[in-house]
Amino acid sequence: MTNDNIKIVELSTYSAPEITEDKRNDWVNYGDENNYFEFLIDRYRNSTTNNSIINNISRLVYGYGVGALDGAKKPNEYAQFVSMFSKDDVRKLVLELKMLGQCALQVHYSKDRKTIKKVFHIPVQLLRPEKCNKDGEIEAYYYSDNWQDVKNYEPKRIDAFGFGSKEVEILYIQPYSVGMKYFSNVDYLGAIPYTVLEEEISDYLINLVQTGFSSQKVINFNNGTPTPEQQDELYRSVTNKLTGSKGAKLIVSFNDNKDASTTIDDIPLNDAPQHYEYLSEESQRKIMLGHNVTSPLLFGIASTNGFSSNADELKNSFILFDNLVIRPMQELLCDAFDKILAYNGISLNLYFQTLKPLEFNDNGVKDENQEDVELSSQEDKIDISEFGEDIDEDEWVLIDSRKVDYELEDELDNHLEELNNQKESLLSKVVNFVSTGTARPNTKSEQDTQMFKHRYRYSGKVGANSRGFCKKMLQANKVYRKEDIINMNTKVVNEGWGPKGADTYDIWLYKGGGDCNHFWTRETYLRKSDVNNPNAKKFTPAQVRKAGKTLGTDEIAPKNEKKVYQKPKDMPYNGFLPTNKRFN
Repeated sequence: MTNDNIKIVELSTYSAPEITEDKRNDWVNYGDENNYFEFLIDRYRNSTTNNSIINNISRLVYGYGVGALDGAKKPNEYAQFVSMFSKDDVRKLVLELKMLGQCALQVHYSKDRKTIKKVFHIPVQLLRPEKCNKDGEIEAYYYSDNWQDVKNYEPKRIDAFGFGSKEVEILYIQPYSVGMKYFSNVDYLGAIPYTVLEEEISDYLINLVQTGFSSQKVINFNNGTPTPEQQDELYRSVTNKLTGSKGAKLIVSFNDNKDASTTIDDIPLNDAPQHYEYLSEESQRKIMLGHNVTSPLLFGIASTNGFSSNADELKNSFILFDNLVIRPMQELLCDAFDKILAYNGISLNLYFQTLKPLEFNDNGVKDENQEDVELSSQEDKIDISEFGEDIDEDEWVLIDSRKVDYELEDELDNHLEELNNQKESLLSKVVNFVSTGTARPNTKSEQDTQMFKHRYRYSGKVGANSRGFCKKMLQANKVYRKEDIINMNTKVVNEGWGPKGADTYDIWLYKGGGDCNHFWTRETYLRKSDVNNPNAKKFTPAQVRKAGKTLGTDEIAPKNEKKVYQKPKDMPYNGFLPTNKRFN
C-alpha cells in the first residue's frame, strides 16, 4: 500500500564527472558546468581528513626538494636545472598532482627556440585540453581564469609541449587512467563520496548545535488535502528551508483556525552520539583507504594493531607507503623534468630528497630523543660510484685479509720500501710484507709497488634495517684505497650521521655512523706476474698457500687504534658523542 501524500527526501548519489566535447567549442569540458576541478578543490577545503592526508602526502613527496645523484660530476648542468625549476613551483606541482590528479608546467623558450630558459607552474584547474587530432594527440590547451564565464574570460589557446613554434608551451603531467583520454582520475577516487559524507556530518552537527539540538520532525498539514500540484509546491518550499545540513531553525505556519493548524511530531534518533561517531569514523577510515594510507600513525592518528609498538608500525608502514604512493609520484614528476632537460641536451639522475617520519638504523628505529635525529633522504640519493675498484683476479691474487688494526697500519707503512730489496727472494718478500705489512694512508697509490697492493673492503652483514650507506657499500662489493676512504670524509655519502646531524664525518673510523655493525677489512694482493714482461716468472697459487702457512697471520695481535677495527656498535656510547641525549 502506498500513500502519494508522503514525500521522502533521499540522499543524492555520487557520479563520476562527465567529459564532453562540445561542438561549439574547441576545448573539452570536465564535469557538470565544466567545473569538476573546483568540485575536487571543495572536497580538499571542506573535508578535514582529506585535507590533512593530501597536505601530508604532498610534504612527503616533495621532502627536501629535487636533487641529482650526479650533480657533483655535472655541476654546470645541475646549475641549469636549479635555475629553470624554482622550489616554489615544484611544491605547487606536487600539491596539484595529489589533489587534482594532474598538474601542468608553462615552458618558456629562448627567442630562437634553441633552448628552454625557464619553467613555471600553471594552475591546472584553469586549463582545458583541445580536442585531439586524428592521431589522438592533444596539440594545445586553453587557459581561462573562469570556465563558468567564458564570455567575460575568453579562453586563450597555448600550444602543447612539442607541438608549437612560439615561445611558450604547456607540458601537461598526468598518470595514465583507464578509460580516460583527456584527464586523469585522482588516486583517491573511491573515497570522494566519503569526503562529501564527512562534510555533511560536520555541517549537520554544527547546525544541530546552533538549533539547540532539536530532533527530526514530521510536519502534518491538517487543513485538507491539496491538489498534487499544491502538494509538490508545499513539499519543495518546506524541503528547501528545512533539509540539508544547514536547515532553518524556525518553522512559520499560517492557519485558518486552531483546529486546522499544522502539527509537528518529533522523530527521535536513539543513540545519536554513537550513530554520528560511527559515521565519522567510517568516513575517516574510507578516506584513508582511498588514499592508500598504510597506517593512520603516519598522519598523527593513534592506531592499535599487531605490532609490538608504534615505532614498529611506523617503520614498516612507511616502507610500504613510500613504495606504493610516494615514489610513483616522484618518478612521474622526474620523468617530466627529464623531458624538458633533454631539450637543452642535459641528462641528470634526478631524485626527490624524501622525508621520513623517523630515521631507521641497524637496530631499528632511532631514539627520538637523540640530538642528531634528522629526517633523512632516501637511500637512492647515496652515490659512492666514484669510489672503489674491482680486483683483476687474472693479474692479482689475495694473500692476506684481516680486520684493520690502525696502530699496526703505521708500522706496516714503514716496511713497504724494503720490498724493493733485490737480494731477497720473492717468497721472502711476501713473508716479510704480510708479517709486518705496509699501507700509506696519505699518498695516492704510492702504497702500491710493482708486485703488491693494499686495499680495504667494507665488511659485515646486510640486515633488513641496515642504513642506505651500509647497504650500498656492501652491495657494491668493491675494494678501496685508503686515500679514497679518507676522501669520503669530505663528501656527503651518509647524510645526517655526523656529529649533531652533520653531513660529513670520519668514515675511516666510524663507518656507517653510531650503532653501525660494520668494519673495514685490509686485503693484501700479490701480482701473479709482470704483465708487461711475458718472460717474467709467475708466482703460483701453491707458493701463495705455502707463504700463508709460513706467515701465521692469525697470531699477529692487533695494536691499532681500537676505533678502526671496531664496529661503532661496540665503541663507547655506541659510536655517538658522549653528549648525546640518549646517554644523559
